[in-house]
Parts: sequence; C-alpha cells; structure tokens
Amino acid sequence: MKTASIDHIVEDLFQAEKNVRTLPQFAQDVPEFNEERAYDVQELLIEKKCREEGTAVSGWKLGLTSKAKQQMMGVHEPSYGVLLKNMSLNEGETHSIDGFIHGKLEPELAFVFKEDVMGDYITAAQIIQSTAYVLPSFEVIDSRFEAFKFTLLDAVADNSSSCRYILGNQILSPEAVDMRLGGVVFRKNGEVAATSTLAAVMGNPASAIAWMANKIAKRGQYIQKGQVVLSGAITQAIHIEPGDHFSASFDGFGTIHASFKTGE
Repeated sequence: MKTASIDHIVEDLFQAEKNVRTLPQFAQDVPEFNEERAYDVQELLIEKKCREEGTAVSGWKLGLTSKAKQQMMGVHEPSYGVLLKNMSLNEGETHSIDGFIHGKLEPELAFVFKEDVMGDYITAAQIIQSTAYVLPSFEVIDSRFEAFKFTLLDAVADNSSSCRYILGNQILSPEAVDMRLGGVVFRKNGEVAATSTLAAVMGNPASAIAWMANKIAKRGQYIQKGQVVLSGAITQAIHIEPGDHFSASFDGFGTIHASFKTGE
C-alpha cells in the first residue's frame, strides 16, 4: 500500500469527524490493506488530531471485547484505540451531541495506572498490580462510516470508533472489585436498558487490558503511568438522542450519570 493512500485515508477520516459526515467503507477496496496498515492509519490519525486540535494522548480503549460482538463482526479478537484529552467529558453533566454522527453509549470499567506497563508477556495479574485504581465509566462510541457499518479493519483505522469518554467519581482498588461477577445495571431515562457482569469483557477486564498491552508492545508502544484504559463494553451500546439521561450502577462502587442535548 502506497504512503499516499494511507495519507488520503487519514485525511478523509479526520475531515469526516471534524465536519460530522460519513464515509463509505474502504478497507475491502484498498489493495494490501491489512491489520498492520489499519493500525498505521490509526497512529497517523492520532498524530494529526494531536497536532491540529492541540490535544494529547490520555490513554487507550478496547473494542469488540465480547464474544457476541466478535461473532457479529466475523473476527476472532478485539481491537484497540487511543484516548485523547479532548475526548474527556465530566460525569453528571449534560453534553451536546452536535458533534456526533451516530453516537452510542456503553458502560465500561476504567483502569488508571500507577506505573508503566512494559514486557514481553503481560498477564492480567500484572495489570492489576500496575493499576492505581478502577472506576466506572461511560464511552461514547461513534463511527465515521455510513449507517454504522464497517469491517474490523475500517474500525481500527477509525480509531476503533472512539469519540468521548466519561469517568465516574467513585474509585476502588482493583483488588476490591470482583472482576468476574461484579454486576452492572445500565439505564436509559430511568428504564433498565441492559444488565451484565464484568465477565462479559473477555471473562475479566484485566485480561482484556493484558491482551491490549501485549498487542501494542509489538508496535513499540506501552501503557504509561497516569494513563486511563477503558477495558471494553460491559453491555450493548445504546443510541444517544437529545434529552436522554443515562446511568450505570456498578456493584460495590456506585452509579455514573450522563445526559445529552443538542446545542453547546
């Protein structure tokens, strides 16, 4: 794949998000476009966003961590993306949806790291040991592709459908959380939209992050001290509409809230 083609894809994705418009899928139509090239596009897109939006990397996110999502997409493993500081929203506030194309919300367990995570074979136990604390979070996922339809490679290039994230205010030591049986109740406008347990995230959210840490190590990257990592959706994502209020109650450490509107 020629560099010019990669640069063109990066520019198209950047402009689509900036101008709130959609693109057709492209991965299947570009010769030699494979997983490595898709993550190349993602890295260049992040560099461009940091440079042109005056922001910086704040962490990472996982996508497609549930078996159901993987089967639906016809893939055998998750994907990852990068979080930026200007993606962060405050918990409990009302946020504009004007910059979203077809935004959806999902509850996740967030990890904040007290030390760098580096190595040749990182385990879930190492992830727990390196974590300062965990906390409930929301991720707003969005896609720059028409009708929210895309292949895995399209999604990876599009920073794994990253958009915004919201961190809760209740923090716990990772050792104090049941990473397998801890339950979550996700509500939209007061009605239960979904329920699940943390085990929906690859059996254990720490295992999902260990997978990612090993994956990014192959590209010379690593989780850095102070970074946040969203470990993956615990339930299905719910479409966001103006006036919606969402909450997610996490067993053992409270509830996270967010509301949405049109306009700034």
